[in-house]
Formats: sequence, C-alpha cells, structure tokens
Amino acid sequence: MRTRPPRTHAQRSALAAAVAAAATAAVLALPQQAGAAESSPVGFGAGTTGGGGASAVTVSTLSAFKSAVAGSTAKVVKVSGTISLSGQVDIGSNTTVLGVGSSSGFTGGGLRLKNVGNVVVRNLNISKAVGTDAITVQGSTKVWIDHNTLSSDRDHGKDYYDGLLDITHASDYVTVSWNTFKDHYKGSLVGHSDSNASEDTGHLRVTYHHNWFNNVNSRIPSLRFGTGHFYDNYVVGADTAVHSRMGAQMLVENNVFRSTKVAVTTNRDSSTDGYANLRGNDLGGAATEISRTGGFTSPPYGYTAESASSVTSSVTAGAGTGKI
Repeated sequence: MRTRPPRTHAQRSALAAAVAAAATAAVLALPQQAGAAESSPVGFGAGTTGGGGASAVTVSTLSAFKSAVAGSTAKVVKVSGTISLSGQVDIGSNTTVLGVGSSSGFTGGGLRLKNVGNVVVRNLNISKAVGTDAITVQGSTKVWIDHNTLSSDRDHGKDYYDGLLDITHASDYVTVSWNTFKDHYKGSLVGHSDSNASEDTGHLRVTYHHNWFNNVNSRIPSLRFGTGHFYDNYVVGADTAVHSRMGAQMLVENNVFRSTKVAVTTNRDSSTDGYANLRGNDLGGAATEISRTGGFTSPPYGYTAESASSVTSSVTAGAGTGKI
C-alpha cells in the first residue's frame, strides 16, 4: 500500500475550510421547510416593510389599538388576545400589525387600509366582521397580508358579511400569502366595479400564494382590470373560484382544487371577459371556463412555485396563524 507524506498545516487548514464551505453550501441548498415564514414578501408586494425595526408596542384593548396604529411614523403593533369591535379600524402608513401567539385578533369588525402605503398585517384571527370586510385595502400601495386566519360562517345570507379581503380603488403592489380563508361566501374581491376602469386600469397588481380557501363559495379571487398571479394555493369547496373579468390578466399556476365546481372562469357576470393562463394545476375534476388567455405568463419578479403535488401538504401545514 502506497503511503502519502503527512499534510502540512497549510494543507490541513485549506481542507478544513473546504469541508466547512461544502457543509454550508449543503445547508443553503436544502429546500425551505413547508410553511416556513418568509421574512419579507414574495411577489407584487415585494419591498413592503411596514414598521420595519421600530420598537414594538403590545395592545389588548380597542382604544389602545386605535391609538397605536394611527399616523404615518414607522411602528410595530402587537395585538394580544381577541378584541371585539364593530365596523373597521383605519391603519396608518408604515405599520406592521402582528398578532401574538395563535389566537389573537379581532371579532365583529375588521381593519381598513385606506390611502396608505407600506403596511404589513400578519398572524391575526379576524372573524365575523358583520356588514363589512375583515380587511379592506383601498387606494393603498405596498401591502403584505400574511399568515392570517379570516373567517365568518355560512349560516346567514351571502350579504350578511362582506368580503374577507377586498382590494379596491387602484390599490397596487400587494402580496397575499399563507392565509386561511374559511366559512364564507365572498372571499376576496379585487376591483369593486365594472364602471371603475379609469381609476383601476394599470393598478391592482396582486400576488396570492400558499393560501388555503376552505368552504369559501366564490371570489377566490374575483379580479377586474388588474394583474393577478395565483400560485400554490389550495381551494376546497368552492362554487366558482378564480374569476378574471373586465380585461384582467391572470396567471393561475400550480394550485390544487378539491370539491370545486368551476376552478377558473373568464366569462361570467361582467360586460367584458377577463384573461387567464393556466399551468401545472391539479383541478380535481373542476371545470374551467376560459374564453381568453392573454399574455401574462411571466411575472416581473423572482419566485419559486412548488409542484401542485406538494401544495396540499405545504399549505395545510403552514397557512394561517401560529406559524410565524
């Protein structure tokens, strides 16, 4: 057996460095754990920072919450426990609202982001917002809605509650990720009226990814005029899920649909059809109604869409509160 001369100290140091570098590279190459929370949004809402590194204040009453979220200075507001309200509370610009634990949030009403910018809403339970939306985004830019649980019930008529998340009046650059939407009629409306082209055209750019829509009847989402990227979502129990209308452009990619009648439609309820490109979806027997496909096939941002085969396990494990 041939022997080699002993390695010098420099050779041993170089070898150790190479081994350490290889180990680091191996760790970095591992895929992200299913449901692992991003530290920043992916998609059209990329760059949204909310209150950033501002010192957090924790509130547990409605009056304290209203005071804490007002104004446009950078702020991080943590909500501890469940706060009852009616109507909506306005959130100021440059704000992060973050629920504590897995069960904090609001019941009876919701939050409104009106004519503001750079807002993050995470880890909140918002339930049974009577006569209003759980979250309204109106005339606002750079918004990240992440890891929330939004719900009501379907024991009343469809108009007893409004939407779970409505995005209207030329809002722009929004990411909706890792949320649970459940037990509701009207899920998420983007663009409120067929007659609002002059305001909405060129805006309403929204990304939905890794959301779980469970027992939501429709508007998953319903998009007018804007541009929507809907990928890696799990939809269960819908009558009509994705709805592109009034010239909206949608890319519907690698989603899973179960117990759903119509997964995607472009030709219902409006005077002008929308556009939708579909790829990699598991329709689970759902129908599609695609009258126009359009040209939106490459979103203007970096992202990785996991295969539809792993979406159900990823989303059910990672969506909603208590995961960040």
